[in-house]
Amino acid sequence: MKVAMIVAPQNFRDEELLKPKEVLESEGFSVEIFSKRAGKAKGMLGAAVEAKSYEDIKTENFEAVVFVGGAGASSFFSDKKAHEIAISAWKSGKVLAAICIAPSILANAGILKGKKVTCYPSEAANLRQKGAAYTGKDVETDGKIVTANGPTAAERFGKEIARLLKR
Repeated sequence: MKVAMIVAPQNFRDEELLKPKEVLESEGFSVEIFSKRAGKAKGMLGAAVEAKSYEDIKTENFEAVVFVGGAGASSFFSDKKAHEIAISAWKSGKVLAAICIAPSILANAGILKGKKVTCYPSEAANLRQKGAAYTGKDVETDGKIVTANGPTAAERFGKEIARLLKR
């Protein structure tokens, strides 16, 4: 089973990519990293990863799509392609996940209305404004949507995604 993880080209939060990726791979899932363009993506704390272009994501080839947080994730807030990917995954019943500020990508795509979610506190007002039920928990699951509030929840976030994928 394959998981697509989407990071910003600059300033993704290192542990929000690396911890869930490690958890998922240890559970036997294959993880592919995508960004706005193919090539090196740089984390806020210095991690550098090779990413494919998100233009190449075909959601039918993945069981889950995960949006990674960090300051750079705001570049996806009004990104049409990111919204298309999220909506496609959601409509086809895939696990859809976002951590830190990245749940705003899902909210802005119109996916979180009526859903119990969490995020980094700075984005709570946006989620509420888009009709989501913000809980403030570290990790929140509503159906096949998993959200988490930041780097300290990254490992639990990965474990929750793996749990849903194994069902």
